Amino acid sequence: MAVPKVFITRPIPEPVLVQIQAECDVDMWHTSAILPPIAEKIPPLDGLMTYGHEPVTAQMFDTSPNLKVVSVVGVGYDHVDEDAVRERGIALGHTPGVLSDTTADMTWALLLAAARNVVPAYNHVQVNKQWHYYDPNILWGYDVHHATIGIVGMGRIGYAVAKRALAFDMKVLYYKRERRPDWEEELGIEYAELEHLLKVSDFVTLHVPLTEETTHMIGKDEFELMKPTAILVNIARGPAVDHEALYEALSEGQIAGAALDVTEPEPINTDHPLLDLDNLLIAPHLGSATIQTRMKMVTMAMENLFAGLKGERLPYGVLQPRGVS
Repeated sequence: MAVPKVFITRPIPEPVLVQIQAECDVDMWHTSAILPPIAEKIPPLDGLMTYGHEPVTAQMFDTSPNLKVVSVVGVGYDHVDEDAVRERGIALGHTPGVLSDTTADMTWALLLAAARNVVPAYNHVQVNKQWHYYDPNILWGYDVHHATIGIVGMGRIGYAVAKRALAFDMKVLYYKRERRPDWEEELGIEYAELEHLLKVSDFVTLHVPLTEETTHMIGKDEFELMKPTAILVNIARGPAVDHEALYEALSEGQIAGAALDVTEPEPINTDHPLLDLDNLLIAPHLGSATIQTRMKMVTMAMENLFAGLKGERLPYGVLQPRGVS
């Protein structure tokens, strides 16, 4: 029986790689500095593990008649042409649930850093070496405790963000296409339509999947609704926020600040005007980037990969192999 051929689009931890190599003929792209050549690698494959967000298109699938499974290291799979996968009976897996708390932690790291001027303070002391005396009139931020937080997208990550907000004695509002009365009762949070949420929230965090509906869901009109003291945190997908409108809102003082873990494009162009703003913090997509969580993610992706190669049910499947319910 032929050994299945697998391509992994980014380096993964050695312990998991060794397990995959024991079962498969593995080709792994050994750098994150250069985009993986998926179109070039995909034709002879039985399995593809994507560790990033490079598009995997219908045209690519057309060249890979033996492909049985696409295993995504991550929750989001919008970079994979789902319709094309379904039409061809290819299994599709992801890694849900495991990163919710970790991503919620990062949401709070960004929120607190933006609210309390952590990065400007670091620059003041360690980069620019300007701290020559105690000055009580610099780098005033905003209280987080007792403030109102508006959570846009109330899935597992939004739920975890809400739980953390309660520890800060915050009023928690959320917006979601379908209400969650059970969570309202459990946590004491309130549902709000998006327009109202934006008007009254001191902090707005985004946790939506990327769809046509959520693309640029926060734009010029939405920024005009927000408080001039509000801070926006986007840890969902870069295109959820219109970057031109964000630049205008930040540079003209429509909102106080923003923190982004994701951008459009990603990485953001080095000459983008957003990078010149002092009231914006951008991180390089670190939402789930902890040792523990990334190990769990690649392990789950390995389990999906092995199941798909055997034509068995994926333990964390989006689309199961043809004939498997």
